[in-house]
Amino acid sequence: MTAARGRPSLTERRRQETRLEIAETAAALFSDQGYDATRVEDIASAAGISLRTFYRYCAAKEDALTPVLTSGVGLLVDALTTRPVDEPLTSAVQAAFDSSASARRLADPEQARRLVRIMATVPAIRMRWLAAGRDMQDQLVPVLAARKGAPEDSMEVRLLACALIDALSVAMEHWAWQDEPEDVVELTRRALNYLRIDEL
Repeated sequence: MTAARGRPSLTERRRQETRLEIAETAAALFSDQGYDATRVEDIASAAGISLRTFYRYCAAKEDALTPVLTSGVGLLVDALTTRPVDEPLTSAVQAAFDSSASARRLADPEQARRLVRIMATVPAIRMRWLAAGRDMQDQLVPVLAARKGAPEDSMEVRLLACALIDALSVAMEHWAWQDEPEDVVELTRRALNYLRIDEL
């Protein structure tokens, strides 16, 4: 029996689950003991898989986090598509960011802050984080174009997508590096309001 059109097969869903389990295990280890101190063997052991299985899913240690970085790429876009078209864009993006899926990723704030610091300072992981951000920009473009009534190849729409993702990224990094962190939701709200995109 084949999978429904547009839906991953059972085998592919299991692969995705395994990738995410490896990524979440790696994220916890990187956060708790540091990136450099964590070996591939540690990740595999904690995830309950063999080294061979690890390398089947990840070419190198720095690739282990990729599913964590990319799993949220579509969440904001999907949430944004459910917001009313006439809702101010700042409010719509903030509501999408505040969705339950986003909140789940921040269930352990201290671990999340340590993880953001790792993503910002380990060059190999930062490259993958930046790539995930660019992917999110590309996914935002058609949604923003539809909301603005503009063509998808419009420079202004692409600039808007870039500004939104950069604002959220800067807010997250600022939150991660504060000694006494402010509420991350309030920081993202401030960052989005600073752009004044509703005045465009």
